[in-house]
Amino acid sequence: MPDRGGGPSGPRMRVGRPSRRVRTLLMTLGVLAALGMVFTMFAGFWTDWLWYRSVNYSSVFTTTLWTKIGLFFVFGLLMALAVGFNIWLAHRLRPPLSAMSMEQQNLDRYRMSIAPYKKWLLLGITALVGLIAGASASGQWRTWLMWVNGVAFGQKDPQFKLDVSFYAFDLPWYRFMLGFGFAAAILSVIAAALTHYLYGGLRVTSPGARATAAATGHLSVLIGIFVALKAVAYWLDRYGLAVKSSDFRATDNWTGLRYVDANAYLPAKTILFCIAVICALLFFATIWRRTWQLPVIGFGLMVLSAILIGGLYPAIVQKFQVQPNEQAKEAPYVEKNLEATRKAYGIDGTKVTDYSGTSKTEDKTTLRDDVGSTASIRIMDPNIVSPTFQQLQQIRNYYAFPNNLDVDRYAKDGKEQDTVIGLRELNLAGIPKKNWINNHFRYTHGFGVVAAQGTSADAQGRPNFTESDLPSEGDLGTYEQRIYYGEKTDTYSIVGGPQKEIDYSDDNGEKTTSYKGDSGVNLSNPVNRAAYAVAFGEPQILYSGAIGEGSRILYNRTPKERVEAVAPWLTIDGDAYPAVVNNRIQWIVDAYTTTNGYPYSSRTTLGDTTADSLTAANTNRAVVAQQNQVNYIRNSVKATVDAYTGEVKLYQWDTKDPVLKTWMKAFPDTVQPKGEISKDLMDHLRYPQDLFKVQRELLTRYHVRDATTFLSGSEVWQVPDDPTNRSGNAVPPYYLSMKMPDQQAQSFSLTTTFTPNGRDNLSAFMAVDAEAGTSDYGRIRILKLPTNTTVNGPKQVQSQFNSQEEIAESIRLLRGGDSEVEYGNLLTVPLDGGLLYVEPVYVRGGGLKYPLLRKVLVTYGGQTAFENTLDEALNKIFGQEGQAPEPPDEGDTTTPPPTSDNPTVQQALEDAQKAFDAGQEALKENDWEAYGRAQKDLEDALRRAEDAQAQDGRGGAGGGESKPSASPSPKPSGSPSPKPSS
Repeated sequence: MPDRGGGPSGPRMRVGRPSRRVRTLLMTLGVLAALGMVFTMFAGFWTDWLWYRSVNYSSVFTTTLWTKIGLFFVFGLLMALAVGFNIWLAHRLRPPLSAMSMEQQNLDRYRMSIAPYKKWLLLGITALVGLIAGASASGQWRTWLMWVNGVAFGQKDPQFKLDVSFYAFDLPWYRFMLGFGFAAAILSVIAAALTHYLYGGLRVTSPGARATAAATGHLSVLIGIFVALKAVAYWLDRYGLAVKSSDFRATDNWTGLRYVDANAYLPAKTILFCIAVICALLFFATIWRRTWQLPVIGFGLMVLSAILIGGLYPAIVQKFQVQPNEQAKEAPYVEKNLEATRKAYGIDGTKVTDYSGTSKTEDKTTLRDDVGSTASIRIMDPNIVSPTFQQLQQIRNYYAFPNNLDVDRYAKDGKEQDTVIGLRELNLAGIPKKNWINNHFRYTHGFGVVAAQGTSADAQGRPNFTESDLPSEGDLGTYEQRIYYGEKTDTYSIVGGPQKEIDYSDDNGEKTTSYKGDSGVNLSNPVNRAAYAVAFGEPQILYSGAIGEGSRILYNRTPKERVEAVAPWLTIDGDAYPAVVNNRIQWIVDAYTTTNGYPYSSRTTLGDTTADSLTAANTNRAVVAQQNQVNYIRNSVKATVDAYTGEVKLYQWDTKDPVLKTWMKAFPDTVQPKGEISKDLMDHLRYPQDLFKVQRELLTRYHVRDATTFLSGSEVWQVPDDPTNRSGNAVPPYYLSMKMPDQQAQSFSLTTTFTPNGRDNLSAFMAVDAEAGTSDYGRIRILKLPTNTTVNGPKQVQSQFNSQEEIAESIRLLRGGDSEVEYGNLLTVPLDGGLLYVEPVYVRGGGLKYPLLRKVLVTYGGQTAFENTLDEALNKIFGQEGQAPEPPDEGDTTTPPPTSDNPTVQQALEDAQKAFDAGQEALKENDWEAYGRAQKDLEDALRRAEDAQAQDGRGGAGGGESKPSASPSPKPSGSPSPKPSS
């Protein structure tokens, strides 16, 4: 518009175009955003590299990284080339453009719109499919490394006579390659067909031929490649039958060929292979014939054959040949499955022995002395007494013990004894004031081992500690007590810099320390600090003054986490346990090599078979599974993690395992030879629980050796539910020093029981020698109970225990007030043809918040005792109530009964004084239940003194059963002591 103001017109403004300053700002922001994204990706990569280098396993990082990169680029490039070449070829084979139909006129617009961008569109499509294919292929790094480095098993499958390594290492890679080929063929067919359609090579509605000769030939070759790959798939499927899972009678995870597989599916796959090859040749011949008639007919015949030969024919064989005479037909294949499964799970050497289940000795008093030599009965349940350790040995709120303690062996006076052990780990939830400095700089580590005898308790039902207090002192001697790496240490700490750490507190105040180890990553480098600030999402790491020269960041601190990181090809056991080895605290971690490609071996799901009543309540005890379904497993590696330095060591345990040898070729110098295990470490290695649980689950069916019994299912067992709680989960296996009937001396063992399928009576008892370094290590023994008699199982024993009126009344009294009764591990011990059951009973209540051992249940030969101590219960069971117990053997840690069986007046008066002192001690601690028991003991002792006097010094009745009673009203703490006269 004209300027109506008469003045000079100003410059015309440019609408919609930002100024140079704005453009510069936007460009700067874009560059910064891009740099931020790049640095974020770099931070993750760089911190991983620094961590692996800090634990001296950088070769694991580089090998894994380069394998993934190689697979990504090779297979990504192959896929991009395959798809891109076929798009280019389809475009090159396009017919002269014409607009003779509405269809072609509509396509003209699309052709014209993409014409200027054809090259970029081609590059974009090929790059996209290449990235997707490469990312998928990089995830197959384990499959590639196992194929390249595979070691022969030296065992051949019974059907095809191929080494097991073909199925474990080769077949998975061939299947991946086949899947990649199918994907490339299908994408190429789709891309080529769309290109041909866009450029007129294929027509849908136009009159005349539907496809040009060039398009017909091109697509026929691609479909022929697809059919040829299908022929290869049919051929590989023949071998796949040896590792195929199916539902079959006694097990839902049956693996291997059955009669119908060998006599119907196997020939069907061979026939289909031949048909597919012929069909592929017909498609290739279309290049010259220029017609799809024969290939389409051939393809239809192949599909029809797959339905009839591959589906209908096997169903007919199963219906009319197998089902009428199943046992005879399937027996040879069942025997192959039995043999392969037992070998694959290491249960082929299991010794099954008939066991009567009833004692052979009529005079049970003679068996009393045999109990001590048969088993060191553990009455301290590591899964119950953790709160007791916590209450008595926590010392400070910022320490804690795991929910489930561990059982180990430690020597005292030259003899080993079962020991319950736990570490006083850091508990950040209990620190007085939470902030970033306290959480990550001041409170950084736990302190000390706490251990107690497994076979005894003190007079108040508390553990008999062999290592206790802060700093810890006791039988373990001198060792590095600081715990920077543990099961409860799940956050990072920054140590070694200017900020001092709280070491521990005593009567003289707070002690500080500074980390002297070389673990962790140095933060002196500003690049490292920036990388960790980004990786951990904590900007204070970048600028905090608490970080300086010498500062190191510790993370990935749980033992299982560290072992899994340095050996990602291992499956980690759910229970890492601590031991004092060579004056240092070492976490011992069991690790497994597994595969699901062992022919004829039935598969099992690790997550299910390793679950029990403990893992249900504690996820820390769950197996860390690299692959969940397996049909071969070996405890091939024993690993240690130093609690102070975090150093990880892997030791070759199974020197014959071909899977471990394969991974050792792939990752050389990561696993040390078995000979490097020190004698001190060997003394604490044990048979792993998760392997034992997998084996016991398999042995519920595979303890039988003949196919007829296996098929009938009459000998199927089950692992009983834990009778001591209401979780409904399987009873956990228990560590126990004991001897089986064919052993001459006790050995550290892992034990469990079996019941018949759907019933509660006992069918078998199983134990494995768990003491590493011995010739019998790993030997599985099963005592099989007769089927024509009934022996009580764990659930029945617990039910019998709860239903006895006298015991039920005692339990009711123990539950008086706000007290709770907790049942400990129900241990089973074979003794003289019978089975001895022992169960500790704990009480938590009154003014106490932790369980104390109050009673012990013992059952043997239909007799049940419920007494204050194990000795009293055993004496009652074996008819020795009035006899003085034999002097304990050296190393025997069984708690003596609080009242003597000696009937003399002097002994009775001494017992009365002890009972009175116990009552006074209970008053000081406001423990009214203990006070009530002490009063009862006092009355019993005085009555025995009177009886002894009445008998004129002659021996009177032995100490009878002491029944708990309701606590009487407490006497004032200043009450005078009773003065019984003799």
